[in-house]
Amino acid sequence: METFLLFLMVGLLAQAVDGSLGMAYGVVSNTVLLAVGVPPATASATVHAAEVFTTGASASSHILHKNVTWSLWVPLVIAGVIGGALGAYVLAGIDGDVIKPFILAYLTILGIWIVLRGFRDSQPRNIPGFWGAPLGLIGGFMDAIGGGGWGPTATTALVGAGKDPRRAIGTVNAAEFFVTVAISATFVWALVTGHWEDAGALQDHAAAVGGLIVGGLIAAPFAGWIAKTVPTRTLTFVVGGLIILLAGFQALQLFDVIP
Repeated sequence: METFLLFLMVGLLAQAVDGSLGMAYGVVSNTVLLAVGVPPATASATVHAAEVFTTGASASSHILHKNVTWSLWVPLVIAGVIGGALGAYVLAGIDGDVIKPFILAYLTILGIWIVLRGFRDSQPRNIPGFWGAPLGLIGGFMDAIGGGGWGPTATTALVGAGKDPRRAIGTVNAAEFFVTVAISATFVWALVTGHWEDAGALQDHAAAVGGLIVGGLIAAPFAGWIAKTVPTRTLTFVVGGLIILLAGFQALQLFDVIP
């Protein structure tokens, strides 16, 4: 029960931030899972199992509110599914102790990137519409490898390119559902075919999955209110700082500085 309540709070916080920034649910959830000792592949699979539910609710909301640019959504989905499936397959076949340092480096870079966004006031620039394909491919791959990264990659690039933030967040979130399903399906396939040797560890984290799902679904309806009342820059600093601190904690554990 304690594990369920802990990850309910993690899921609630992560989804609340994700709903207002268009990113961070996967990154925050995955970072916390790694910090408590969950293997990288299991952590990513756990986060994506929960995201199947939370991204579905988020996508439906954005579609109902007409926040989706469909011409950009199509290449994002197609490329994101390919990149996500490839990343999940690669991650499932690598020993957790080997990949964890790279995941920590990736999460640290993401955290610094998000914090820097809080300081920047960049002028928007235009990019060709077909950039949605490489953006989706990279975002999907990084999302599977790090258990989060779709939003920081896709949403940030689109907003930085001059896309209306509301439509950027809506389009990326609506595409994320399909990317998440593809990543989760790849983990299941890896489990069934024996490609994923550590898959048995998933049984030990059912409470974490349940907590992430329930917390995310509770927070989803309040995302709009949070976006209106809390300054975006404040949320940006909070998310980036939290990721850097948690990644640093994991690094200290990895190098046996702390137990």
